[in-house]
Amino acid sequence: MKLSEKLTVILGIALVSIFVIGLAWSISTGLAGFWRGLPFWIIVIFCLFLLIKDSLKDLKK
Repeated sequence: MKLSEKLTVILGIALVSIFVIGLAWSISTGLAGFWRGLPFWIIVIFCLFLLIKDSLKDLKK
């Protein structure tokens, strides 16, 4: 894998992470509150784990 492809993967992970964490934060601090936003946080953390795991697997190739 070329250096530019590795940087693209890392940039993609960063942008997706910033977006979904910001979305989860705004839901939890807004009208839903923390406890009703907690299931969304769990989904976000699980999806980010899968994204990072898959991306690291591709980077090792």
